[in-house]
Amino acid sequence: MQTLFFFILAAYLAVEAADHLLHLLNLRYLGRHGAEVPPGFTPHVDGETLAQMRDYTLAHGRLQRVESLVSASVTLLFLFGGLLNRVNTLITAQDWSPVVSGVVFFLALVYADTLIKLPFSLYTTFSLEKRFGFSTMTPALFVQDTVKSLLIGTLLLGVLLAVLLSLITALPAIWWLAGWLFVLLYAIFLLYISPALIAPLFNRFSPIADTSLEGRIKEIMARAGLTVNRVFSMDGSKRSKHSNAYFTGIGRLKKIVLFDTLLASHEDDEILAILAHEAGHWKKKHILKMLAVSQLLSLLGFYAAHRLSAENFLARLFMLDIPSIHAQLLLAAFVGSLVLFPLKPLLALISRRHEIEADDFAVQLTDMPGAMARGLMKLGLDNLANLHPHPWYAAVYYSHPPLAQRVQRLLSVQGDASG
Repeated sequence: MQTLFFFILAAYLAVEAADHLLHLLNLRYLGRHGAEVPPGFTPHVDGETLAQMRDYTLAHGRLQRVESLVSASVTLLFLFGGLLNRVNTLITAQDWSPVVSGVVFFLALVYADTLIKLPFSLYTTFSLEKRFGFSTMTPALFVQDTVKSLLIGTLLLGVLLAVLLSLITALPAIWWLAGWLFVLLYAIFLLYISPALIAPLFNRFSPIADTSLEGRIKEIMARAGLTVNRVFSMDGSKRSKHSNAYFTGIGRLKKIVLFDTLLASHEDDEILAILAHEAGHWKKKHILKMLAVSQLLSLLGFYAAHRLSAENFLARLFMLDIPSIHAQLLLAAFVGSLVLFPLKPLLALISRRHEIEADDFAVQLTDMPGAMARGLMKLGLDNLANLHPHPWYAAVYYSHPPLAQRVQRLLSVQGDASG
């Protein structure tokens, strides 16, 4: 048992070392190549902007390394240094029911994690992001967002945990199956209520003023087989000058949300091409396929947690004085994260292939590869994206092909079409 404990410790340290090494390789690679203008970007980026893009990624990367080291240190202390046993003993000694004890245990961890990350969030928002001209956040709004997020998270997570722990108590033999099904249905429920009830608590959504653009969006979505009932503008600029767009809704009926910063910086054709790409994910069933993969892994994870917690195996492995189910669920999730780490490159590869398929669909739907290339370039420039990720880093962590590669591919399609 002790040998297995040290094997898990060694596996965690190896994962953290690999993660740290890949991030350092990425930052050093950018430091060497950050001044190089990728093909196709020459008319759109100057030396000053390129330097900003490099410096922004380097600044964020260095801060993330510090945050990652702090997080790893806390994890080592908590899981391998005996702190988990003390917290678990303290909570279970209160003579609460297993459901109440579990909810308190996990919420306490969420609050502790929020507190640990708060200094990094404050520095990012009010120093780093402001230094590069992005953050428009005020201290009052930051406090409001933090309090709202904690309250909403407490409510939603509390309900999820209470039901899941109740299922474990009521159905000890098949809780893994019942729990997996409940979590799946709960996630779908949140997809329905989030756009209408949660998102408006943080942002204001209003129909876009440009009725001509709205009409073109609805027309091109209809050609893709999607019904768009409304196209909204979101006041993203009250927090940041970053730009983005997204779909909400389940099934064929969609709502499109465009950041006000995107509307201000992009031409209509560029917006249409970007949205056509998102429609491509639906048409090619990418979301459904990835959902199937994630749910299969989730089901396996629930079953593994059931087996690992049987006869208090995890409690004995991590030397817990009281074998509570909530502590063992946490340990099962931790061990699962180590097991799944080698799958990261495969899942990232599948995602990047889906992005290429969606790009191809958008080109076929709009016949505007140039507009899409320009739209992606503007998104990259507006958000100071990394144009030179290390190939190994991109292979493990990038869900999208590197921006420069996507743009070059689209421009080559445009060249073939014009030729």
